[in-house]
Amino acid sequence: MFIKPAPKKDKITGITYTYYRLAESFRLDGKTRHRNILNLGTLDELKTVEQRKQLADKIEALYKNLPDTLFPVDITIDKLARRFVTRLRELNALGQTALQEPAATTSATPASQQTTDFENIDLNSLKHDQVRELGAEWLCKQAITQLKIPDMLKQEGFSNGEINMAVTQIISRAVFPGSELKTQNRIQENSAVSLLQDIEPSKVSRRLLYQSALKLYDHKVVIEKHLCKTTSELFHLDDKLMLYDLTNTYFEGRKLNSKMAQFGRSKEKRSDCKLIVLALVVSAEGFVKSSRLFEGNSADCTTLAIMLELMSGQKLNDPAAEAIPRGNKPIIGLDAGIATEDNIKLLEHNGYDYISVSRGKLPNYTLTHIDPVMITDNRKHPIELNLVCEPAENGDRFLYVHSQLKEAKEAAMDTRACAKLETELKSMAGGLSKKGTVKKMDSILLRIGRIKERHKAVSRYFDIKVTQKDGKATALTWTVSHEDKNENNGIYFLRTSLQQKDEKTLWKIYNTLTEIEATFRILKTDLEMRPVFHQKDKATEAHLFLAILAYSLVATIRYQLKQAGINDSWKEIVRKMNTQKLVTTSMKNDKGKTIIIQRPSEPTQIAKEIYDALKYKPKPWTKKKFVLPDL
Repeated sequence: MFIKPAPKKDKITGITYTYYRLAESFRLDGKTRHRNILNLGTLDELKTVEQRKQLADKIEALYKNLPDTLFPVDITIDKLARRFVTRLRELNALGQTALQEPAATTSATPASQQTTDFENIDLNSLKHDQVRELGAEWLCKQAITQLKIPDMLKQEGFSNGEINMAVTQIISRAVFPGSELKTQNRIQENSAVSLLQDIEPSKVSRRLLYQSALKLYDHKVVIEKHLCKTTSELFHLDDKLMLYDLTNTYFEGRKLNSKMAQFGRSKEKRSDCKLIVLALVVSAEGFVKSSRLFEGNSADCTTLAIMLELMSGQKLNDPAAEAIPRGNKPIIGLDAGIATEDNIKLLEHNGYDYISVSRGKLPNYTLTHIDPVMITDNRKHPIELNLVCEPAENGDRFLYVHSQLKEAKEAAMDTRACAKLETELKSMAGGLSKKGTVKKMDSILLRIGRIKERHKAVSRYFDIKVTQKDGKATALTWTVSHEDKNENNGIYFLRTSLQQKDEKTLWKIYNTLTEIEATFRILKTDLEMRPVFHQKDKATEAHLFLAILAYSLVATIRYQLKQAGINDSWKEIVRKMNTQKLVTTSMKNDKGKTIIIQRPSEPTQIAKEIYDALKYKPKPWTKKKFVLPDL
């Protein structure tokens, strides 16, 4: 239901008055039609469009016995809604209006209040015209409302149509990510997402989706600040720990005129493609607080200063100046690739505490405890923790970490690398006894150097000797030393400015760094951030920002589900919710009129558990019924 204005002009005075009507929409022959339900008068008590929208939502909720909305409405709106619902029920009882059927009676509703709706139907005329996916889309729609994204977009000057398209775009990216063409086809043929926003599916086009993404990106700074503030207030987060890391994604195509797309070190091993770098600041709970795109050849360690300024909204102080005392600034969690000495000094001088993996292993160190502190990881594998006695020059502390799982993994990698190196040496040695092969000592030594460079992680274990005669190699032998081969496997060090002496506390703080890895994993796999097909830089930036907006819905839903003990992946949640459909059924009655009913299916028990855990409504509406004359 919605409220639409109906201007009326007084023929005597010439003054135009605005009356309002309660209406609902239906589709006929692929077109959206409106049907007036009730005249509401001038509604002088309500001054804004938002208040009238809240009135329509409240009327619909009361009439259909739906649960209260997430946010309470003004008492004036509540009184008006109850008055209009009483009038609606009276008109329905007199047969003067065709309305949606009230929601199914719950245990709190007396049986005497149930209504019935009987028709004589020609069963041969009954057909299901459309079945569309609804559950995951309705879940995301309520998350968007919870994050107050439509209200924020309205304040930014978006029209109602632009807001509806933007919401449709974000939900689509979260539920079925893909190109604009794939999204258009999915909306037109499979999904009910546009119907949730009162948009006829056939009206959604690639051009509108493309324009919507660009407009959202134009308001990126405001949107990110809004989401940062809203998630913190909504879930009472203190944001004492911020995680910073980077990833990159590759392009399909040459991108000849792009400044952002550059060749660099691909984390997906796509050295044949140009890249773009995405930097994220993520809270310990997994919510994106800030994002920035860098050129594909940007080094990770050069981006920290820019992101700190973006996150704080202030220019950083000169590192050579006097250090700022640490106050209420968040702890920064870093990857080893970013934690250079220059970046650590930058954090120190600007009052930030930090924790990261040390860029190298300590050559000489003494451990504090004889017996290390033993913990287990998420998979119940044992881990040893022990503080190092010797601090760094600036007073930072080091935490010794020994993971048995990591040790076994690195030992297996060493074994495979040694086998590959030895295979190359055997091939080279066999060639020395054959005619026509290169045997000059200079060439042989050069080949050995190249082999050792390719396998430099394990080349130190090999002692290679070449036998020569008259300047030519005659034999190649080698030995492999297993002494101390695996002594450092599974060992690494954490470096932190925090002065806690509790190893478990430091480990727990560091372990939250896995949250940003989970964020990148969801963006790249579940939300299909890669590869990028856009050719213009702004379109590329809009594409990636849309993925971040979709992720904000995913993070909001999954955070609340985790609090309720549901730890499913996003793809699994979508799969469970896709069991709920929106079904449109048409039939003819004995009076020759066509009855169209649009009704969401009942959520399965698993989907109902998700709705209940989130405290979301299980259906956007109970039933929409339209009685049309025989055309």
